[in-house]
Amino acid sequence: MINHEPTRPTLLIVEDDDSNRKTLERIFAKEPYVVCMASDGQEGLDIVREQVVNVVISDLMMPRMDGLELLKTVKTLQPDIDFILVTAYGTVERAVEAMKEGAYDFITKPFKRADVLGRVRRAMEKQLLLIENRRLREQLAGVDRETTIIGRSSAIRGVLELVEQVAPSSATVLLLGESGTGKELFARQLHARSDRKQRPFIAVNCAAIPETILESELFGYESGAFTGATRRKQGRFELAHTGTLFFDEVGEIPPSMQVKLLRVLQEATFERLGGTQPIHVDVRVIAATNRDLENEVREGRFREDLYYRLNVIPVEIPPLRDRREDVALLAHHFLSKYAEKNQKEVASFSKEATSSLMDYDWPGNVRELENAIERAVILAKEVEIGLSELPPNVARGPAERQTLSVPIGTPLEDVERLLIRETLRMTKGDKTTAARLLGIATRTIYRKLDREELRRLGQSS
Repeated sequence: MINHEPTRPTLLIVEDDDSNRKTLERIFAKEPYVVCMASDGQEGLDIVREQVVNVVISDLMMPRMDGLELLKTVKTLQPDIDFILVTAYGTVERAVEAMKEGAYDFITKPFKRADVLGRVRRAMEKQLLLIENRRLREQLAGVDRETTIIGRSSAIRGVLELVEQVAPSSATVLLLGESGTGKELFARQLHARSDRKQRPFIAVNCAAIPETILESELFGYESGAFTGATRRKQGRFELAHTGTLFFDEVGEIPPSMQVKLLRVLQEATFERLGGTQPIHVDVRVIAATNRDLENEVREGRFREDLYYRLNVIPVEIPPLRDRREDVALLAHHFLSKYAEKNQKEVASFSKEATSSLMDYDWPGNVRELENAIERAVILAKEVEIGLSELPPNVARGPAERQTLSVPIGTPLEDVERLLIRETLRMTKGDKTTAARLLGIATRTIYRKLDREELRRLGQSS
């Protein structure tokens, strides 16, 4: 018996006829599987009891334990196993019965090499997808959906390291990035990792509050300050005292308010609208914008002194297209979230859906991905999300990308892998053409990318 290797899927061949067993063994000799052999159902069952098996290909008619009985027993031990039965023409009815019991497929004798290979490869693809889905779910287990940043790419790791370093300080942080990149989540992460984590986190959406009431919202007002002010009201600065105040879309603050905000940041004091007594506050300020504030300063729309006061520690949040390694992990995170919210038994994505999610450029970033997965979960009729549940622009597939953006500071090894990966996508998995375009030897591609990734890239076209 061949010992199980976790990096390679395992195929179990159960066949009582020596000639057929040797034929099947030769067919799969060059495939990237761990191949285990059994001469009857009982021996096959013993192997399944001892190790993880991904796919079983078994004769139907065997002594001691036939293929149908083996199928039923194996499914109780390892429910996710894919089972393929080999049957003679006269026993097709029993093979159909086996399909009802959970068999993945059946093959009639005399079988052809290409047919057997094709069916087992498809079953193995399904198994590898199950393994990947399980691995992603394990990574997400115990994650706090409200404050944890989901990601493992080098682009996001660099940001998270900076967040961890900056969080304990009281320095003002300016979060920069496109709309939908999750800037508020990063602000909450900064707060959660700071000494103020037990104190209030108050968010202000500067674009959503009308200019006429922004001052009263930030600083509060005294009773009688204006018509309708029947009682004193605390503003956001007071509510955030000893905690964190987050200004989302800070570039939208009108010029008349920018000077007042600057004064609070400089002196840590303000007066309520209609009041005369200065109020001291201890507030850590985090601001975020998708605008180019340096250009806004040059155009005279944003105060230069306020910009420098906010930009003590700038943190650039990368767009999702620059952290494609995180798409699958984020997609499973949102899948779990919305399956639970909508009480639906949706657990995974099909290979085609996964490929489309990975290839799409996500101009709306993480917010667009979240909306797409919520839609897919609601529309899903099976436990697996397919192409039909994805938005048409995502399921349609990408236009071939001719350029590649890489964040400054990305490790050279990651850049090389990313460039090779994207070139292979463009050449539809043709390694020789990709190597010629990159000016490298084909063997370099095999050295930089593992076999499973090369297989996926070759079949994603």
